[in-house]
Amino acid sequence: MGAMPTPFGLFNVDKPAGLSSREVVSRIEGLVRGVKCGHAGTLDPLATGVLVVCVGPATRLIQYVQRLPKRYRGVFQLGQRSMTDDVEGEVELVAGAPEPTRAQVEAVLPEFVGEIQQRPPAFSAIKFDGQRSYDRARRGEAFELPARTVTVHRLEALRYEYPELELAIECGSGTYVRSLGRDLAAALGTAAVMSALVRTAIGDFRVEDAVALDAITNATFAEHLRPPLEALGRLPRVSVNEKELVELRHGRPIEMRGLVRPLAEAGSPAGEWAAVDPAGRLAAILFEKQPNQLWPARNFGA
Repeated sequence: MGAMPTPFGLFNVDKPAGLSSREVVSRIEGLVRGVKCGHAGTLDPLATGVLVVCVGPATRLIQYVQRLPKRYRGVFQLGQRSMTDDVEGEVELVAGAPEPTRAQVEAVLPEFVGEIQQRPPAFSAIKFDGQRSYDRARRGEAFELPARTVTVHRLEALRYEYPELELAIECGSGTYVRSLGRDLAAALGTAAVMSALVRTAIGDFRVEDAVALDAITNATFAEHLRPPLEALGRLPRVSVNEKELVELRHGRPIEMRGLVRPLAEAGSPAGEWAAVDPAGRLAAILFEKQPNQLWPARNFGA
């Protein structure tokens, strides 16, 4: 009896509160020992919702999932602050903090839509002078991470009953929701901590379709594993025949055959295509290295 093929796909996991993203990945790795797994887009232990976990060769697709827009529902407590910008840290009340009106909250929301400058929280995984910033913060070191450009596509106040504010957020990769709440509160002359966060979607991966972590077992593993092509939902597809597959697997190009060039995405200035084999499986990711020639950027399969 031959060896089982390496799993190749991804899970749309509904991450439970209390676990880190790494702990979720470790749970799944425990079911496929020796097979590499990874997550696309970190969720803090406090947060719940969509966590895409890539398995086997699909770990090479993580960057494509990370590019997809993300949607969140976040709850914030105004008039409070903590070193972590959420309730995981020691929370203190801000003496004399104003109580903004709903109209005042609505008035500042547009300031945080579009390309904005955002300073990540000190308690984050970002490296600062070669060390994880949360390690330095835990040691009590005084430092401030530099601001960086992030994109917020939509920001809406869903509910506001002081001190609690619930926001709907759609944003690009690298946006810290904790920082968004902190900066929004600062614009209102106060402070805020995040008390709850649900990631409702990453691209077409929705929390309504996500599977509970405990539901992924040895018996149900294959049932819940999604095709790797779902990580590339925004890339145009090109069907390739067996002869073209051989060329691609040897690192050689195939002809474009009159394909329409896709718009370039971040990280892929030439634009990219997902090559699909005759069985409908992901075979490669292609790019136009030379005019009218598609070269393999990544090969998958045999």
